[in-house]
Amino acid sequence: MKVLDLKCGQQHVFEGWFGSEADFLDQTARGLVECPVCGNASITKGLSAPRLNLGSASSGLPCAQEVVSSADMEQILQAGWMALAKRIVANTVDVGSNFAEEARKIHYGEVKARGIRGQASRAQTDSLIEEGIAVMPLLMPEALKGQLQ
Repeated sequence: MKVLDLKCGQQHVFEGWFGSEADFLDQTARGLVECPVCGNASITKGLSAPRLNLGSASSGLPCAQEVVSSADMEQILQAGWMALAKRIVANTVDVGSNFAEEARKIHYGEVKARGIRGQASRAQTDSLIEEGIAVMPLLMPEALKGQLQ
């Protein structure tokens, strides 16, 4: 198993697991590898080093005194964003382009309250807000529109 450090065209850094270098190259050539944050399929491979288990009793967690680099902080924020996005997807129903209609039905008690997500135009969103219906625009990563792994 090859674990590669990958970067998309938008500079998001993530990890990819492949059976071999050939698998990575084949999947990349066919456009099957994309950024889990933004869905960008322009992927480059970064420098990767093998992990060596030398039997140390270290927990692998950084000490409180360690300074987090900006690159590390970016990865931490990306991981947090992906965890939040996965939680939103797992706990809401995708109503697609019927979002405004479904939000109104829930708000006015016509259907049982539940978490929903979907698409609404700017005009629809403004209209919902004017009616006192709390909505929030949120761009979901393309990778989350399919099956979660």
